[in-house]
Amino acid sequence: MIVDSHCHLDYPILYDKLDIIINRALKNDVKLFLTISTNLKSFEKIKLIVNKYENIFGTFGIHPHETKDFKNLNSELIIKYKNESNKIIGIGESGLDYYYNHSDKNIQKKVFIEHIKASLKLDIPLIVHSRNAETDTFDILSNYMKNNKLKVIIHCFTGSLSFAKKLIGIGCYISFSGIVTFNNSNDLSEVASFVPIDKLLIETDSPYLSPAPNRGKDNEPSFIVHTIKKLSLIKNIKESILAENTTNNFKRIFNLK
Repeated sequence: MIVDSHCHLDYPILYDKLDIIINRALKNDVKLFLTISTNLKSFEKIKLIVNKYENIFGTFGIHPHETKDFKNLNSELIIKYKNESNKIIGIGESGLDYYYNHSDKNIQKKVFIEHIKASLKLDIPLIVHSRNAETDTFDILSNYMKNNKLKVIIHCFTGSLSFAKKLIGIGCYISFSGIVTFNNSNDLSEVASFVPIDKLLIETDSPYLSPAPNRGKDNEPSFIVHTIKKLSLIKNIKESILAENTTNNFKRIFNLK
């Protein structure tokens, strides 16, 4: 059994043919999905999806790109949205993106902290987006993890080995996407080799980042098998063992049976 720990099934290219997409995934042994919120509009679709499909769970969060429109978002409001469905099991994706800077850095940090507070109050995992923001991401997370049991997943990791080591040191889980299959992913392969198997997750981030050999195509959960194949080579373990461990890791952090 395989878990796609981070996908965007609300995006029209997947949502409009979701039965077909899910059936294709099931044929590839992908049997559990976490569809990720980026704004209020996406969250409305996510609630419909998780209510329809027993094996799909969701999150509530505001992507850092969108924070300019949610300057006054606070942890209590985040909790209110999360409580609209008992199948919303995570907070995010939230975090910092200094690559595009679609939102002011200070606003991104403020909203990120409100997501952290909500995650702590609810005692459910926080899904973190971090791009070109390693120092601020680590400083904020480590500050809130000093005296708290904050559960953190760094999604679609593309950072440095030193960043990964610091994150593992404070108890974060690290998730890899199809990027690790790309020809120029040697540095990322080194990071994947380092990450302990009990802190490892896999994702598609679909409909983006299709793994080789499907680069250029719209990504979907069934393609995660290519990421598993590459990671199993990097970790020098059987694909079935990698799938089993990442599935168990997902169930453990989200407290699922």
